[in-house]
Amino acid sequence: MTSIGRVTIADVLAEHSRPLHIHEIASRLGLTEGAYEPLRRVLDDLCWDGSVVALPGQRFRLARAREERRTKEYEGSLNVNPRGFGFVAVLDLPDDVYVPSEAMAGALHGDTVAIRVVTTSRRGIEGEVVRVVKRKTTRVAGVLRKRGRSVWIEPDDSRLRGPIVLKSEPRTKLEDGLAAVATITRFPELPDENPEGVLEAVLGVPGDPNVEVAKVLVREAIEEAHPAEAIAEAEAYGDEVPHEALAGREDLTHLPLPTIDPEDARDHDDAVWAVRNEDGSYRTWIAIADVSHYVRPGTALDESAMTRGNSIYLPDRAIPMLPRALSSNLCSLLPNVTRLCLCVEVDLDPTGTVTHARIFEGFMRSRAALTYPSVARALGLAKHAVANPDAEAMREDLAVLWELSRLLRARRMRRGALDFDLPEAKVVLDVETGAPLDVEKRAHDPGVKKAYELIEELMLLANETVARELVTRNVPGIFRVHAPPNPERLERFITMCETLDVGFELEDASDPKKLSTFLKRIASHPQKQVLHSLLLRAMKQAVYDVNNGGHFGLASTAYLHFTSPIRRYPDLVVHRMMRALLQRERIDTSPEAEEKLRLAASTASDCERRGMDIEREVVDLYRALFMRSHIGEIYEGTVTAVVGTGLFVAIDNPFVDVLVRLDALGPDGYEVDETGLYVTGTRSGEQIKLGDTMLVQIEDVAVLRRSIYGRRVNAVDEEGVSEARPRKIRRTASTNGPEKRARGKVTKAEAKGRLTRGGTNGPKKAKTKTKKVVKTKKTRH
Repeated sequence: MTSIGRVTIADVLAEHSRPLHIHEIASRLGLTEGAYEPLRRVLDDLCWDGSVVALPGQRFRLARAREERRTKEYEGSLNVNPRGFGFVAVLDLPDDVYVPSEAMAGALHGDTVAIRVVTTSRRGIEGEVVRVVKRKTTRVAGVLRKRGRSVWIEPDDSRLRGPIVLKSEPRTKLEDGLAAVATITRFPELPDENPEGVLEAVLGVPGDPNVEVAKVLVREAIEEAHPAEAIAEAEAYGDEVPHEALAGREDLTHLPLPTIDPEDARDHDDAVWAVRNEDGSYRTWIAIADVSHYVRPGTALDESAMTRGNSIYLPDRAIPMLPRALSSNLCSLLPNVTRLCLCVEVDLDPTGTVTHARIFEGFMRSRAALTYPSVARALGLAKHAVANPDAEAMREDLAVLWELSRLLRARRMRRGALDFDLPEAKVVLDVETGAPLDVEKRAHDPGVKKAYELIEELMLLANETVARELVTRNVPGIFRVHAPPNPERLERFITMCETLDVGFELEDASDPKKLSTFLKRIASHPQKQVLHSLLLRAMKQAVYDVNNGGHFGLASTAYLHFTSPIRRYPDLVVHRMMRALLQRERIDTSPEAEEKLRLAASTASDCERRGMDIEREVVDLYRALFMRSHIGEIYEGTVTAVVGTGLFVAIDNPFVDVLVRLDALGPDGYEVDETGLYVTGTRSGEQIKLGDTMLVQIEDVAVLRRSIYGRRVNAVDEEGVSEARPRKIRRTASTNGPEKRARGKVTKAEAKGRLTRGGTNGPKKAKTKTKKVVKTKKTRH
């Protein structure tokens, strides 16, 4: 029998300008008289919520407002639930649009779709997919299945429609159950169709760390090896800078220009120096590796760099944008070797105000490769860091850099730059096997953090100086644009502020200075991390654009990326524009050149998002792999997110996120509040809110989904506090082993009947295996 769902009825009514009798509606739906009663109930619902108007004589028509809204199309990203339905976030509508499975058409999870609003129901605004605007992906990772002559892939992501039916494969050579990646060759057109594809790669046993990382890279079409032509072009430059390449450049070899980077830095593309004059003014030099000298437009090197967009940093390796001959040698500002650079020289008065700036081509010879900890130690900011002789010898000069950076930072904060404080992860690997030994929250040693800020302020100064130069001289370029937050996306944040009795006005969100003042005001609030996280989610993502739209988060009227051309393609483009200016070359401003620049900007934004997603997924993979040996253990954590299926609880040590499903919160039934800020027990009325402390027991790990699952300990039911019903913990050979107490772990005796904050960490056992510590995130302004 034909469906009598709300969407279908609305479709029938929308096809006619005149009202339809119930018999006519039933006829067009192919219903028999026995189905009239269910049809009447659905029509009553539609009339009650205002989607349909009832007229005398059992006639019905679509409400005028709904009819007008149905004619308009909206675009957004489709987020599919594993159960089949989905939601589309649309900026012009107050809520996400619910799309039932039968209204998906041929859309898949993550696709950008055009939708049309159909009705309003208890689920909110309902709509249907009109067409797919842009496919999110053409490759799908999963498990290869083979039954007789049929071969398919079961997607790892349960939100993707599957199975993916494979065509024209050598079936006799394929083995069932292996991890594989397929390229979709035919996308579905109807809701009940599945995609078809061809096999891209068979990688090995699912769950193996190397296989899982390879799966991510193949799925996202990331090639670790550079094209042979690009490698040949890079290696043709040799190992040293030839003397003739120095012609016409300023000699900066009299300046020490040390590089200052993290201990695990994989490239060194910036070096700094500063002097304080007798009148208290400053002059600083920010020297950046001149990658544009080697990577020329129209070459294989340039094509490869633009396709990659940026370097990708994984816990066990880096996938550089440029071949090693450049990224690790000629374009890396290594100590005591001559390197080409573009230099930003800035004069500032005693208050840190820029009085003069110039940009020029130069060559340099760095005196030392320093690290944040060694600089912090030399400046007396960190007592426990290991001393470095080079840093100690430069102590007085580093103090000038530190002094200047404080002035720059103070000026930036006063103008309204936002200062978020969110934790970063470190993955500790076994250097022999590559297995994760630990996942830690990066310790924010105040001194080391200040050494990082020293470099950050000078890089921001260089980026803004170059941006102002391009804008003043009306030269095209690729800018870094960050728009103000959308008011609709701030609703949850404002509700959270009201819940915590923290004053925040919506209009303050459009003024970076007021927003910066607010962040300072909550700096010591116990729920600061949750508030920062919610506010960051409400912010728009910074993008690359050929039009200068300013940078809201930095409170900057003109900003771009100039300081990392080894690892970011937009920086390389900006270097080319600056060199063309300096060499007085004609700047191509034709429509064709503008379109090419626009394509480079948009490609760079896409590549950046892809790289961030890959880095995040691989870290989550290592977190899941590490927690396989901790099933059954109890930890204290903080509720950081409320989703439709439950709560995410962040554990500090190990630094992982645990999903506690609604049915794992305890014997009471829990429902998610419409604000998405808390869940409520249906019988007890207990509320569990963002920022609450919770004890969780690790219950399961799904490596393929990169997920860790737990259950709440000491759950509250209608009779008071009691331990949640114990579940059988399934242990495998990989999870069994000598009992040990993890850092941050809570014993059952401690867990029973009480919650403790702090003081739960036992002494950490010394690990006998060699560690490799990898910082997994990079700041992206």
